[in-house]
Amino acid sequence: MKSWFLLFITLACAPSLLAQSATPPLVPEVVRSQTIMDTLIKAGPVMIPLFLLSVFFVMLVIVYLMTIRRGAVVSSGYMATADALLRKRDYLGLLAVSNRHGEAIARVVQKMLDFTTKNPNADFQQVREIAETEGSRVAASLNNRVIYLADIGMIAPLLGLLGTVFGIIHSFGALGADVGSARYVALSRGISEALVNTAAGLAIGIPAMIFYAFFRGKAQKLISELEAACTHVLALLSLHYGKRVERTPVLIEDEL
Repeated sequence: MKSWFLLFITLACAPSLLAQSATPPLVPEVVRSQTIMDTLIKAGPVMIPLFLLSVFFVMLVIVYLMTIRRGAVVSSGYMATADALLRKRDYLGLLAVSNRHGEAIARVVQKMLDFTTKNPNADFQQVREIAETEGSRVAASLNNRVIYLADIGMIAPLLGLLGTVFGIIHSFGALGADVGSARYVALSRGISEALVNTAAGLAIGIPAMIFYAFFRGKAQKLISELEAACTHVLALLSLHYGKRVERTPVLIEDEL
């Protein structure tokens, strides 16, 4: 009786054991990543400019994170030094300090002081125009650098759309040329190429637009801080020009 019972259990469990033995092992992550890489490689020639565009996008983000920051535009240490030297009227000392610093405000002050020292008879309005011109140039430089991300955000989806069109062309070409099962294989490859190119273009374009919005807001904030710093420097310079204008009538009265 026990032998019949054991035989019944063995026959009942045999299908599950055979199914487990026939089940293929799980695909490791390395093979899966290689399959994705192979899919990207086989997605057509448009993937080459998309790959180069993605590398350029990553490099721009890294460079902007290091350069579009407050320390690169207006630093507290430089402003404290400039404030002290301007109150002492040590313009040559501030010019030397500005030459050693790489901040945007240092370049603006350098242009102002270079014009002031070379043209001692210039009035304050001319100095203000020099500061406004250089400040506008620095602000335009910041905005133009950020626009590169917006360009990538627009070009990448267009390249993906171009790859999609190529994939659809290959699919329709396979429908007209191949016969039998090869037709469906070629059709699936064309559709896969189209979808991969679309996904790659969007995967580059969407983050590019997100980072563009982030750095654009950051650049606008830094430009506002640069304007405030320039206004502070001009206010200190105006005190010197105001006192010089007030002393002029006294000198004329003494001469009379």
